[in-house]
Amino acid sequence: MEIVTRLGRKVEVNKDYTVDQNWEHFTAEEHDRWDRLYERQSRLLPGLACDEFIEGLDTLRLSESGIPHFGRLSDRLEKLTGWRIVAVPDLVPDEVFFDHLANRRFPAGNFIRSEAQLDYLQEPDVFHDVYGHVPLLANPVFADYMEAYGKGGQRAMGRGVLKNLARLYWYTVEFGLINTPDGMRIYGAGILSSKSESIFSLKDASPNRIHFDLLRLMKTDYRIDDFQQTYWVINSFEELLEATYQDFGPIYDELESDDTSYPVETVLDSDTVHNVGTQAYAEAGGRLAKEAS
Repeated sequence: MEIVTRLGRKVEVNKDYTVDQNWEHFTAEEHDRWDRLYERQSRLLPGLACDEFIEGLDTLRLSESGIPHFGRLSDRLEKLTGWRIVAVPDLVPDEVFFDHLANRRFPAGNFIRSEAQLDYLQEPDVFHDVYGHVPLLANPVFADYMEAYGKGGQRAMGRGVLKNLARLYWYTVEFGLINTPDGMRIYGAGILSSKSESIFSLKDASPNRIHFDLLRLMKTDYRIDDFQQTYWVINSFEELLEATYQDFGPIYDELESDDTSYPVETVLDSDTVHNVGTQAYAEAGGRLAKEAS
């Protein structure tokens, strides 16, 4: 199947929605944009990102000039945890996404944000996917969690709970925080690939920071257009993996029988709370209002 990408390039898409990365198609300007994004985040993240992420950056040599070549990067990653990176033109269907994860393949967008979108992009591009996600795939425990999530998604197909499972991915893989001996740190890719949210998620008084609770989290809405109003905090990747390895059957049963969806800013009496946020940022209108002013 042939499609035209957002950049006007024609590409052949395989049945599993992968494409040839065709690394040579990236321009010098696009490689330079990656380098500037990489340098900016890498200056910012020490003391904010978890150690496992920083170690993954170094081990996988993501600082090499320009957008990484997926084949060479995959060869390094596969030796560590068995994962490979596959190029996709855009977001893929749920069943395809779960199949890739379940088989230790991480789909990464084959385009990079424009200069105008340098600070914020709602869709996942190659910088978000590779810089934000791939370093933690070099960590054996987190790598196992990602595979388990993919297999859990395959089991969830047809149960009517995919929106709940999406919340688990969103609040952990994309926007998760972790307690460490040196303080709270970031492990979620959506934060790690964003300069402004890296600071907001840890330093701002506005958001709630609540300890990870699988069922509670899966009943909580999230925002896709701005900073999160609630972040969920784990104590270790082992805690996350253990929660995912349990039998999800009873959880799916409860979600099917109780369709409660908590608003994003909700704090319950039963929550283990690290910080009750002021919600000042959201109440002021967030990013969209500031950009319009």
